[in-house]
Amino acid sequence: MATIAADVPRLPLVRRLEAAGFRAWPAARVTFDGSWQLRITPGHPSKRLNSLVPLDPHDERDMEARIRAAEAAFAAEGLNAAIRQSPLCPPALPDLLGRLGWHSGYETLVMMADLDELDLEGGMDHLPTHDIQRFAEACVRIDEARDTTTATVASIISAIEPAAGLFLMESADGPSAVGICVQDNDLAGLQQVVVAKNLRGKGIGRELASSALRWARLRGARQAWLQVLVKNTNARNLYDSMGFKDAYTYAYWQKGEWV
Repeated sequence: MATIAADVPRLPLVRRLEAAGFRAWPAARVTFDGSWQLRITPGHPSKRLNSLVPLDPHDERDMEARIRAAEAAFAAEGLNAAIRQSPLCPPALPDLLGRLGWHSGYETLVMMADLDELDLEGGMDHLPTHDIQRFAEACVRIDEARDTTTATVASIISAIEPAAGLFLMESADGPSAVGICVQDNDLAGLQQVVVAKNLRGKGIGRELASSALRWARLRGARQAWLQVLVKNTNARNLYDSMGFKDAYTYAYWQKGEWV
């Protein structure tokens, strides 16, 4: 868990993609203790927005004290504490977390590809919308598992600094799919892709993803990346078929029940 594919230590690549991921989905409040980043966003359940993130394998100073301080900061906001374990995590941290009663989950695969080598021929072109409010409303409606509000999602999207394409597909019954493509210099980050439950398996996800990545390629992006839960077999199969390759994995640690 939380290793680079094939155990190849490519830490510069991990650092670059981790930084791009945080820029693409910015937390409301970010503070640092050395190289450990604390990300807090009240009102949204995303662990990428609410977690303690070690960013240097060699920064093992006062780890237990830093964990306790993060727990207190999350508790003050009524949030469950979470710690992100990526290949940038100090090697001794997982054992310490286990001794302190934490357990791991939400294993996530980071995938990437050369945009010129991807199969992006799925479906018609869709232009991104500039209506953040409408897009945020669609995100909340279509992603039924998310305990958040339109205002919170709109605030997060508004804070994205790189160019963000907001892709929304609709039918007579409402939104059928949503997705965000963040063009960060030569990187195109595909994220928050969700298809309505009753429409999955019909090629809509491929159509949206392909359209979003074509948009980023036209703007000068050269490499695509995304994050997908390891247990999300359908999504992984889609991205495999498009030409994405595994880069590395990360996971989260938490106490108590996963939420």
